[in-house]
Amino acid sequence: MAATTPSGKVLITGGAGFIGSHLVDRLLDSGREVRVLDSVEPQVHGSGAGIRNPGAEYLDGTVLDRDAVDRALDGVESVVHLAAQVGVGQSAYEIYRYVNENCTGTAVLLERLAEVRDRISSLVVASSMSIYGEGRYACDGCGGDDVPVRRSREQLEARDWEPLCAVCGARPRPLPTPETKRIESDSIYATTKRDQEELCLIFGRGFGIRSVALRLFNVYGTRQSLSNPYTGVAAIFASRLLNGSAPTVYEDGLQSRDFVHVSDIARAFELALERDDVGDVALNVGTGNQVTVLDVAHVLARELGVDLEPEIVNKFRQGDIRHCFGDITAIREQLGYEPSVSFDEGMAELTGWLKETAPEAEDRTKAAAGELESRGLIV
Repeated sequence: MAATTPSGKVLITGGAGFIGSHLVDRLLDSGREVRVLDSVEPQVHGSGAGIRNPGAEYLDGTVLDRDAVDRALDGVESVVHLAAQVGVGQSAYEIYRYVNENCTGTAVLLERLAEVRDRISSLVVASSMSIYGEGRYACDGCGGDDVPVRRSREQLEARDWEPLCAVCGARPRPLPTPETKRIESDSIYATTKRDQEELCLIFGRGFGIRSVALRLFNVYGTRQSLSNPYTGVAAIFASRLLNGSAPTVYEDGLQSRDFVHVSDIARAFELALERDDVGDVALNVGTGNQVTVLDVAHVLARELGVDLEPEIVNKFRQGDIRHCFGDITAIREQLGYEPSVSFDEGMAELTGWLKETAPEAEDRTKAAAGELESRGLIV
């Protein structure tokens, strides 16, 4: 397998955030020069200036600003595009902001990249497992090994949570989701991530720039914002627990995801930058393991020493899916990626960090739920 030697300056959009800061550290440790362009979004970073490594160069600005993008691209050879608004629930009612910053912002970046295409060797974009909608299911009723599924309004109102096969009506079984599974975005956020992925891959194909989209599953770890009620479920639950409140669990808590540690995500981006023989491709980044939302709540409470049972509200949030966990065969074969942090190890590290940062955890979960309820987005 061919690989490039780490060299040349890398631009990371959104590099002062959760995933970006870990990637900055990793690339600097490997000898790369790194520049960051980040708008330091208050919802994500609070009143701070983001997470900054003194070894990197930081530019404050947004990918919507052509001049800021031009300054950021000066002298760089590779680009990692992480900048995005994140949050399935919030995207349902702040549609313009999500579409503008995620889609238009990506378009501005690509237009400016086209102007310096002769010195750009690679573009790696953060896509999302959310673009799949529901994961892959097999149905014993009709014999399909990748059947479409549905959860009707009537079914959800009856608190019947498991999907039905859209072909025969039987109960299908969730399977690991490969990149070949049909894309069925169930939220505005997911649609914008699909668009970011497709825009970058089409751009790379057209201009001869090696482009890779990494479809990230549920990322958790240190430095995740504890006061952003639209971020990952582990951080949201932790914020509740650190403030003496029970985690709020929708449906029955048995919905499952693939929780992948942020250090493994950073490694995947590094591999995508290094490999000069892999391009024009979208790859899952996860662990291949299925963990329920209820498991996350229980593990966090136990590790934090908080005697609080999760509050199972038996309600459905618009845009949520039931099961999706990754098939990571392709990224193993093409990039040599292998997850190195188990769920138990990662949660132990996360809770150790949480105990040190507890005063920073402002619980905004009720306010966020109120926004959704007032708009009829919780059933």
